[in-house]
Amino acid sequence: MFALVGASGTGKSHRASLVSHDLAIDAVVDDGLLVVDGRIVAGRSSKREETRIGAIKRALFHDPDHAAEVAAALAQLGPRRVLLLGTSPRMAERVAERLRLPAPSRYVSIGDVASPADIRKARRIRREHGKHVIPAPTLEVKRSFSGYLVDPLRFLLRPRRGGGDDRFVEKSVVRPTFSSLGRFIIRDTVVAAIAARAARSGEGLPRVSRVWVDPRPEGVAITLEVAVNYGFDLEAVLAAAQRRVKGVVEHMTALNVLAVDLTARSVHVEPPPEA
Repeated sequence: MFALVGASGTGKSHRASLVSHDLAIDAVVDDGLLVVDGRIVAGRSSKREETRIGAIKRALFHDPDHAAEVAAALAQLGPRRVLLLGTSPRMAERVAERLRLPAPSRYVSIGDVASPADIRKARRIRREHGKHVIPAPTLEVKRSFSGYLVDPLRFLLRPRRGGGDDRFVEKSVVRPTFSSLGRFIIRDTVVAAIAARAARSGEGLPRVSRVWVDPRPEGVAITLEVAVNYGFDLEAVLAAAQRRVKGVVEHMTALNVLAVDLTARSVHVEPPPEA
């Protein structure tokens, strides 16, 4: 058991990959998440909480169900070495206790792996931009952070002594809802308008009559009723519209589109050209 400790906003999540690489650590527990080999395998991030108090409770595994989920995943995976991130040794010990893990046998201070200039920069970015790092690739993070703006952060990881090749490691940058800089909200009517426009933008689908948006914590499901031009392949037109709606809505809103259901309610017949 290892622990990386340091005050909030000093860059622990950013340095977690480097520490894990240097110490041959298999699993990282950070802010409510269990990350193994760059994959989020269990837990819920504290950065999804609405308030700072809620974020602290989530990071400390205050919810028994949350703690049980991550503890069960750790027991099943059986990692040889685990790194806990915390603001203090006491926090790391409390997390270990709630996850039914031994207390850390070694503590690494953020000052041991980051220079004073790096720590000052991390604090400034947190203070001025409200940005937080999650030690997992953006594709993994977006599954759990529907509606959040998630940016990739890539860096080159040098091999440990004894060989190996350089490799890129990707982490993700998010701005939580409890950030002092506020949050943005995308109304269902806006999502519906984007979906309708995307559906109509392809060949063979001239009109969208109705759109329903079903918002869920993990994303949105969209249902559309449309008209299809006479003479077009119905299945091909609807399948292409599905792909367009999913791609455009996810690109413009950062929401996870869980499903796009289209129903052709009518056939549109073009009037004959005038003689």
